[in-house]
Amino acid sequence: MFPSFTGSTRPRRQVNLSGRNNNPFAAIPGSRTSSSPQTAQNALAQAQHERILRQQERERPPAATKIQKTWRGHKERKQAKVLWRQEWDYREGWELGGRSKTQEPLSQLAAPAYASEDECLGSLRVLVQFVSPKNKHDIQCLDHFATRYLQSNQMQPSGHPADIWTYPLLRLAKLSLATLNAKWTPPLSTHTVDNLVALLNAVATAIPRQLASHSHEYFRILAQAGTGHQCSDPRTIESAALALLQPTSDRTGDSYEGFASEFLTTPGLPAVFGSLDGFGQRIQYRTLAAALGKVLSRSSHDDILQLKSRENLLWLLAYFIYFRRLAYSDKHNFTDSPDVQYVKIVSRLISLLADDISARIEMSNRLPSSDSSIPAPAAGPVEPLPAFVRSEILTLINQENVSSLLANFDVGPTSSEGVPGTPGEASALASYSLTLLRAFPRRGDEIRMWLFRGSTSRGSSRTSHATKPLPAIKYFYQVASKSKVYQQITNDPRETVSMLRPDAPQIQEKRPSHFVADDSRDQQWRVILLFLELYTPVLKVMDDEEFLAGTSAYHEQWSWTRKSALPLDQVRDLTIFLKNLSFSMHWNASEIAGIEAAEVKTSLAEYFGGNKAVQNEHRQDEGPAKLEEMSIAGVSGMTLIYMKGMVTGVLRMIYERDSRRKFLPRDHWLMTKYFEMDRFISAVVEEEEHRHQIQESYESYEAGGKSQGGGDVDMDDDDDDDDGFALIGNSHAQQVRRAERLKRQQRKTSRRKQLESVAPRLEILQNMPFFIPFATRVQIFRQFVALDQHRRRGTSDPDMWRFAQMNSAAGDISKHRAKVRREHIFEDAYAQFYGLGESLKEPIQIRFVDKFDTIEEGIDGGGVTKEFLTSVTNEAFGAVNGMEALFIENDQHLLYPNPSAVEERKANLQQAMYKEGSLDWNDNIRDLLRRYDFLGRIIGKCLYEGILVDIHFAPFFLLKWALTGGSGSATKESSYRANLNDLRDLDEGLYQGLLQLKNYPGDVEDFSLNFAVTDTIRTSPTETKQVTRELRPSGASISVTNENRLVYISYMARHRLQIQPHRQTSAFLRGLGTIISPSWLNMFNQSELQTLVGGASSEISVSDLRANTQYGGLYAIGDDGVEHPCVQMFWKVLQSLEDNDRKKVLKFVTSTPRAPLLGFGNLNPKFSIRDSGSDQTRLPSTSTCVNLLKLPVYREEKVLRERLLYSVNAGAGFNLS
Repeated sequence: MFPSFTGSTRPRRQVNLSGRNNNPFAAIPGSRTSSSPQTAQNALAQAQHERILRQQERERPPAATKIQKTWRGHKERKQAKVLWRQEWDYREGWELGGRSKTQEPLSQLAAPAYASEDECLGSLRVLVQFVSPKNKHDIQCLDHFATRYLQSNQMQPSGHPADIWTYPLLRLAKLSLATLNAKWTPPLSTHTVDNLVALLNAVATAIPRQLASHSHEYFRILAQAGTGHQCSDPRTIESAALALLQPTSDRTGDSYEGFASEFLTTPGLPAVFGSLDGFGQRIQYRTLAAALGKVLSRSSHDDILQLKSRENLLWLLAYFIYFRRLAYSDKHNFTDSPDVQYVKIVSRLISLLADDISARIEMSNRLPSSDSSIPAPAAGPVEPLPAFVRSEILTLINQENVSSLLANFDVGPTSSEGVPGTPGEASALASYSLTLLRAFPRRGDEIRMWLFRGSTSRGSSRTSHATKPLPAIKYFYQVASKSKVYQQITNDPRETVSMLRPDAPQIQEKRPSHFVADDSRDQQWRVILLFLELYTPVLKVMDDEEFLAGTSAYHEQWSWTRKSALPLDQVRDLTIFLKNLSFSMHWNASEIAGIEAAEVKTSLAEYFGGNKAVQNEHRQDEGPAKLEEMSIAGVSGMTLIYMKGMVTGVLRMIYERDSRRKFLPRDHWLMTKYFEMDRFISAVVEEEEHRHQIQESYESYEAGGKSQGGGDVDMDDDDDDDDGFALIGNSHAQQVRRAERLKRQQRKTSRRKQLESVAPRLEILQNMPFFIPFATRVQIFRQFVALDQHRRRGTSDPDMWRFAQMNSAAGDISKHRAKVRREHIFEDAYAQFYGLGESLKEPIQIRFVDKFDTIEEGIDGGGVTKEFLTSVTNEAFGAVNGMEALFIENDQHLLYPNPSAVEERKANLQQAMYKEGSLDWNDNIRDLLRRYDFLGRIIGKCLYEGILVDIHFAPFFLLKWALTGGSGSATKESSYRANLNDLRDLDEGLYQGLLQLKNYPGDVEDFSLNFAVTDTIRTSPTETKQVTRELRPSGASISVTNENRLVYISYMARHRLQIQPHRQTSAFLRGLGTIISPSWLNMFNQSELQTLVGGASSEISVSDLRANTQYGGLYAIGDDGVEHPCVQMFWKVLQSLEDNDRKKVLKFVTSTPRAPLLGFGNLNPKFSIRDSGSDQTRLPSTSTCVNLLKLPVYREEKVLRERLLYSVNAGAGFNLS
């Protein structure tokens, strides 16, 4: 039963003590149920409503009175204007002649000159009282007055007019401007426009000072009249514009501000006026520069772009460059006085327009619909720059312009402190130079070289006596080294964060990141960054002798690079600064990234013309990762990523020199005091595990996207490949491709940022490995290998892995077994193991067969694999048995990829009548590159298994190994940089020739060189052919001169070291990276990598070898722990040998003359000795596959010594036993 059932049919009474109406409709005004109990809230609302009603009642009478007053005033003014019109008609005699004011055209009305000044002034005073720009009759009156006024030359006031003329004339000018600006249908007649423009010219001549306050409107309307073709003669526009600019007064600057802001931002003025020479010859350039600088300095980045479009600013930049060039066209020397203002203005404008210039400058000669690597905007194709704009902007990047600009700055030592010029001037020049580099990236090498050589012809203009020129490198270093930023970071790397920290959030909201602020910190950073920009190419062309001979002395006969070499004590100080800066930028990457979380606009260089919807979607999806970082020092494009790469690159280039020829103190590069070294290795291993987890998560995500057609598994592929297809397909397809590319870049950036934040130690190891001792890095390397083995196999024991595979349903170890002919080791290995790919990391088993296909006895327990790998490398790198020479030797017998291998293969295919580009042709080329790939895997396998091989590579080639594994933050900037010193390891003769060219005191045009190079291709064992290639576009027609010879040397080194062997080197490194992670290789320099491959080059430690030797057979140590007498005699003989002979013995037993990196305790298999009979005439023999020395039981030390040396010098190899 229901306990609440009472039997009553009446509804229960609801008791509500809250006073709240439970009816949801009761609150609606006007509803039938709105009558509800009065509550406190309702009472308050009703009282408030009544107060509002009373206030409205009080305000209603004053409002009505104001409306009446306004209406009466309007009515009175309207009536007064009617009277003024009648008065003016009477004065002009219109009513007396009985002419119709509305039917007859103005051109038929008589307009004689005024008879007297009083008549003219009277008519003017009446006219300005009633004229309205919206009244057609009033416009006729204004036109009529203009005609008469212009004819009354004697009545026009000149000089400083009396006050009685000032107000009427100023009012007349405003009315004329308003009339020209009004939208008329149909438009004003050309006659009327001509009259009004001429009238403005006359008024501006009469009262220029008073009209200057309206200069913005004045020049804007004049520009509209000119570009709208409303005026019959454009010269009247020119005269009217100049009328306000030419008089000099305290308000002239205001006039020039309006001229720059409105008139010079108008596109297409050269087409209107035919030539701007009339302006250029009559305007005051310095006044214009001061006015424009004032306008730009008081406006932020966003303010300028809100007021003016980028197209307007491009024209402003072009006009300003033109006027400055025209102002100095009659001068033979630009160094009369430093033009700091010009530098500031141009650098500011380029900073705003760098993305547009770089995107459009190179396509100006192509049609908008032509193929371009720049994606077209959604609104239409990217337009090329107008011819005038392009021609003027290109004057910024010619040698004469850059050099003359540098000459305008005093780069001679003028101050008492020895620092030339002022920091403000240096910062202005740095800002200008950096923006040029950002806007013209393809001309960056030339611009840097021009800046580098720009001070050669300049002494001091501020002193009474001439001084010796100071090279730009030393100039900027002196200014930079005395800055607060440089000194604080040098003293403490933790100061880097505060030096890179943007302004407080409340200031940052008002100041966009692209805004060029002249604060002290930004000025100092600009000088530092420009110094690094210039120092980078100089290090490429400066040989070691010049670098080490750096001094503050000066000799005319020295080359400019020698004069520019910093003294070694300054180089030491510079490395400390760069070490601290680079360390903090990587160690505190997450902190700096958190600081830069302020919203920054996406660079147009990255998304030029991208669809807005796609960009907005991308920004919403990218989370904390921004594709563009904050701009450093207010320079557009100078991002934190770019700066990090540049700093790391310069630091590594100096370190490479110190690695070749020591000039810095021992342990100078170490920064162990900032780490907990007792747990450093374990911390790095943890970071590597975390990094691998992140990598796997991204790969699984990418694989899922790939399966759905929305991703690309390899995020590290070059995104530039998409650019060639930017204009293929309809607009929707283009937008989809752009969106996919943006998403790929977003994911790559997100992954890089995440890795930076979770693995700071790895970041430092990969970018600045020299901060950590070499022995520690070797241990980390072996730990990484062990970690990878456990991750892949579950164990590091090969036999346990094989056992697990055999007992697994999916296990198949047949692919890891091979039968290899000793006469064709490399070919058999390539045929059977290339398909394994990354699986070559797993244990392999080899069975050797002879020429009769007879299998050699023995079980591969690791020793045969070692012999196999050693044999493969010996055969491949030695090019025996008629194989193609995949690698060749330099003069020091060091190996590097054959740079002509691909071209030689092509030549052979052409001789064999293969069609270029055919399937067979491409298969042959791919086969060659696969061999390089496989050879890289073999070297990687040796490193992975800890097997040393007696192969010596050229340092420049090893350097490419070390610079291929950047984490992403500095990969492009710190990757291999071809330089003159590396060329010495490739071709000593070419190195010496380029060195002579660099230091040649005469005119290098005597050598008749151009920017082209001739490569020699071997088509057969006895025949060769010559192929000429250009080092730069149209290089065959560009002569090598004293000015561009450094660029030529840089391009020649880049061609020989990078471009020519690019495909072969890339294939080898791709294979090497398949087995050994590039980030692991990145932890070592070139000499350390050679040590990893072939062992330590230090003296053989007999005591270490003896302590880590195993004995077998008769030589096995018994319970007494005493060695056999013959073994004791062996160690005595080995100790007495020279180190060179010890290495021969070691190579005889282990196949490599070098000791393992961490000592013989890490030799695998262990060094072993066993007896091989007691015949005194028998020679020692070896089984190098297991590092076993078979030593007969000799009774005399002399006999042992003779037999041992005879064996090791015989060079019999593996089959001696």
